[in-house]
Amino acid sequence: MEAQKKTRDRDYVFHNLTVSLCPTCLNRVMAKVIIKDGSVYLLKRCEEHGEMTSLLEEDAEYYLSTPQYNKPGTKCKVQTEIKFGCPFDCGLCPDHEQHGCIGLIEVTNFCDLKCPNCYASSGVGDFLTMGKIEKMMDFLIDSEEGEGEILQISGGEPTTHPKVLDILRLAKSKSFKCVMLNTNGLRIAEDESFAKALGEFRGGFEVYLQFDGFKESTYEDLRGKDLLAIKKKAIQNLAKYKVPMTLVATVKKGINDDEVGDIVKFAMDTKFIRGVNFQPIAFFGRLSSTADPVTRVTLSGIINRIEKQTKGELKKSDFVPLPCHPDKIALTYLFKEKDKYIPITRKIDVRNKLSLINNTMAFRAEDLLKESLLGLWSASTVMSSAKALKELSCCIPLNLGSLTQDERMEYVDENTFRISIVSFLDGYNFDLKSIKQECIHFVTPDLKKIPFSTYNLIHREHGAK
Repeated sequence: MEAQKKTRDRDYVFHNLTVSLCPTCLNRVMAKVIIKDGSVYLLKRCEEHGEMTSLLEEDAEYYLSTPQYNKPGTKCKVQTEIKFGCPFDCGLCPDHEQHGCIGLIEVTNFCDLKCPNCYASSGVGDFLTMGKIEKMMDFLIDSEEGEGEILQISGGEPTTHPKVLDILRLAKSKSFKCVMLNTNGLRIAEDESFAKALGEFRGGFEVYLQFDGFKESTYEDLRGKDLLAIKKKAIQNLAKYKVPMTLVATVKKGINDDEVGDIVKFAMDTKFIRGVNFQPIAFFGRLSSTADPVTRVTLSGIINRIEKQTKGELKKSDFVPLPCHPDKIALTYLFKEKDKYIPITRKIDVRNKLSLINNTMAFRAEDLLKESLLGLWSASTVMSSAKALKELSCCIPLNLGSLTQDERMEYVDENTFRISIVSFLDGYNFDLKSIKQECIHFVTPDLKKIPFSTYNLIHREHGAK
């Protein structure tokens, strides 16, 4: 009887219900969120295109842990009305749950590469005028109630814009906490004077440098040609002029998912690299018709690969979901202790510090530590002074507030490191609950803010194929 009963059981656990999209027609469809063999999948059915299964997360344990890091979203101004329902009213609409932690301005669609995996299908295109770019910057700041956080100058390839340095100067003159230049690094490698010019922006500025690994085959697949020597030359030129940088790796199953550990080690060992951002490949742009929705790399899969490939120097438990978008962003911060990087999460339980972490990708570990130290003098602090000092003093100098700006920059550059994983939503893994919290937004020339995933999936006009 028991054996007969077991044969009637489903081979998965039904966890939840959400709204997804059919990847073919992009119509909304209901989807079951199920757990099977330790992973999380979406089961969905389109009336026209039938049933389909898509991998949502490789590690169900990690996925189930994310809600404990959730917190109320931050409001911002909206630009559109609710007419057709999410994700078709973007702009932002009043139904979106999270403000923009990062705003991207594409100053051109032109690119000096033609990457087979480009989410934007970049290639040919015009250059936005300085007047238009300034209007977009001011709109972004105003939409965030005057509190601009991270601005990324992007493209296409933004360094091909003839006024890119003027654009960066303009951005730095605004009230953004941080300005980033998203680049493939070709111009930086080929033109040392340009790298030197970027040095003037130090302090609240980073180069967000595309860097996918070390194998020739990695670059052939992701970028169309071997670029490793160019990437290393760009890093060398930036380091020469003390320009902070973050390496950004697109991770694709069977191509470079075996290199994430080596990328982390290389970045940690190279001066002026402040961190690494990993992005599991998303299937839109030039990749929209080549997806394998069941065997893709996911956020939790990258975390597990980092643990395995660093031989446990970094562990799964070192990474925490970022409260502004816990489903799709995870990170860890590390501080140097006796010439070795130690994740701050081994010293501090971030879950007990959520009230100190704003809904922002501009969150810095040094801010969390500084606020925690200030909490020592509060009557409402939950930690004893002795315990707090022991917990925090290993990670940051207690005289941080008395250091000059240059001294603080030097300390941060030489003693801190961050690893983040940002996962985007395409037609296969689209989850309505998650998209409502997406906090990386494109700023469009007609002055709208559109979440990264829905912009590339639905709202972008693909001009270059």
